[in-house]
Amino acid sequence: MPKSAKHLLIGSTEAYSGKSATVLGLSYLLQQKGLDVAYGKPIGTCLSESAGSMVEEDVQFIAGSLNLPENRIVPSMLALNEATIQKRLRGEDKTDYCQALVQQYLQISVGHLVLLEGPGNLEEGSLFNLSLPQVAEIIDAAVVLVSRYQSLLSVESLLSAKQRLGKRLIGVVINDVPAQQIPALDKTIRPFLEQQDIAVLGILPKNDLLRSVSVRELVNQLNAEVLCRSDRLDLMVESLAIGAMNVNAAVKYFGKRRNMAVVTGGDRVEIQQAALETSTQCLILTGQLPPPNFILTRAEELEIPILSVDLDTLTTVEIVDRTFGQVRVHEPVKVHCIRNLMAEHFDIARLLSLLDLSPAAALP
Repeated sequence: MPKSAKHLLIGSTEAYSGKSATVLGLSYLLQQKGLDVAYGKPIGTCLSESAGSMVEEDVQFIAGSLNLPENRIVPSMLALNEATIQKRLRGEDKTDYCQALVQQYLQISVGHLVLLEGPGNLEEGSLFNLSLPQVAEIIDAAVVLVSRYQSLLSVESLLSAKQRLGKRLIGVVINDVPAQQIPALDKTIRPFLEQQDIAVLGILPKNDLLRSVSVRELVNQLNAEVLCRSDRLDLMVESLAIGAMNVNAAVKYFGKRRNMAVVTGGDRVEIQQAALETSTQCLILTGQLPPPNFILTRAEELEIPILSVDLDTLTTVEIVDRTFGQVRVHEPVKVHCIRNLMAEHFDIARLLSLLDLSPAAALP
């Protein structure tokens, strides 16, 4: 085993770009190549207390998915939330996080590669001297950035990041690209970025399953009451449909969609009926009006959960939309999907070459 592990930071130019998914897929590929990987997330966002110490939920999940032993998990240093920010601003928190980072991350040099998940963008964590460029500098880490594709102008944030990170930025992953646009990106964005000395390590196609949310997550976010089939909350919702039109239009509209959550009024029985006979994963009824018994009976037969919310339709749709925009990857079906996507579309050999690591050296 090498005396000193290399460090690789996975960052992004904006939040919810797919960092955790990339880390999950990448760490699996590295393990498949025989590399001994450690993992950590210096700044946590979803921390919970466990056995007296703070545990980051993403760290816990990824460590579990990879079967990492305790000495391959680097604990988070800080929860970024209202309370910690207030303490820092008031001068109550005077911790030298640079020093703490050196002690915590550089002295635990285990394995071949320490894979670290960075904050939401290049600025986050600056208040604590823990922004992605600062962390990369302190622990001498290489950086790979994940960028969610929106248009050809997505290159601008990557060029700006290159100016800030310089040679530390060894590559990028462009995520969530509509499949039909991938050939065009291969001819435009890829050669352009390569000319700017930014290696394009992967162009990942848009995937409805990865952007999906479980019915259970919708129940939590909407604070909903489950009226039937509480045993089917693991169903995955890929799209949202609003049942506010007449029933003939609704049947046509629902028929074009798949694995949807349908939001409609508790009094719109004909819409509820139409939704149950199409590709619906759950029915969300607003206004706290209970559906008639025959709707509940049919939903039971078809194994479709019905949720009741004490909200109007507009608010319900906003919450569901926001939940889709902040998707996490904690379902086994998503883990499997991510591994396949990364195996097919990510150039792991090139990454190892850029890091000066080789699979042969990694094996005993």
